[in-house]
Amino acid sequence: MGDRVVAATPPDVVTVGDAGAEPIGRSERKHRAILAAAEEMFLAGGYLGTNMDELAARSRVSKQTVYKHFGSKEALFVELVTSMTDAAGDRVHHDIADPADGDDLVEFLEAYADRQLDVVMTPKLLQLRRLVIGEVGRFPDLAEALYEHGPKRAVGMLAAMFERLAERDLLHVDDATAAATAFNWLVMGEPVNRAMLLGDSAIPTAPERTEHVRAAVRVFLAAYGAR
Repeated sequence: MGDRVVAATPPDVVTVGDAGAEPIGRSERKHRAILAAAEEMFLAGGYLGTNMDELAARSRVSKQTVYKHFGSKEALFVELVTSMTDAAGDRVHHDIADPADGDDLVEFLEAYADRQLDVVMTPKLLQLRRLVIGEVGRFPDLAEALYEHGPKRAVGMLAAMFERLAERDLLHVDDATAAATAFNWLVMGEPVNRAMLLGDSAIPTAPERTEHVRAAVRVFLAAYGAR
């Protein structure tokens, strides 16, 4: 059976540098459609509860096309984890300029931490974490993908930023990775653990998040603030 494609659907558009918008190809549209269906189905039904025939139907492609793009159900699951985690990290870390001379470092770090919590504490990403943890025994690659593209990437980008701030004497940092790890888990540890164990109802409200972020930044600067 051939792929079912709606002919009237216009091509998706992506922005490539300064060259403007370019239409993406038919194969890339299928790839994205499969990932979108996979996100919906894996998060709702888990790994075992996701049927590849139904996934292909929701993607409007054949089952053969799904396997052509991803090779296996497990490989599709790993790419979903990677793509969702990368997208969340991009929303937190990309296009964020270091504070300019004269900017308030406390306000900058609080805004950074608030954005990090706001992105990571979305129900979809929390459900993804729960799902990965539940499947680690059978698919250890899932946990590695989540760790590499989530906490490890976040700590790496924070460490690079803290090194730059230390060079400007805005922070006192001997080990940038240790400082980044401390900041990351001061901000993320309690809210994420709470929501992971108690469910989405435990996601902090905006005022609760603000209070938590202020306390985390205060503790961080007590250890790493400029002397």
